[in-house]
Amino acid sequence: MLHRKIYQLCSDGREVCVFLRDQQRWIEDARFVELEGDLVMIRYETEDDDEICSWEEMVRIESIGAITQKLASVYRGNVELSISDDCPDAEKIYPQSQDKTPE
Repeated sequence: MLHRKIYQLCSDGREVCVFLRDQQRWIEDARFVELEGDLVMIRYETEDDDEICSWEEMVRIESIGAITQKLASVYRGNVELSISDDCPDAEKIYPQSQDKTPE
């Protein structure tokens, strides 16, 4: 099952966070770039002081303890978020009355 999920994430090119059981560490904002047998190539970047380093690591699937994906994010800055009242009428979803009878 994990093998299929990693293959799907590799094909989609999504960013994930990976926990490596044997090293007891998380790799954040990584991408699975290649899957071959029980080995997977993970590409990610780290930032130290003023330097950004790109890394590629080959890890065994059995050493992967967890994979997480970011579902959504919200900017924390001073931005006014749209709410349903600002939505155009054509895109609004109105509650349907349950007491309607078909004609």
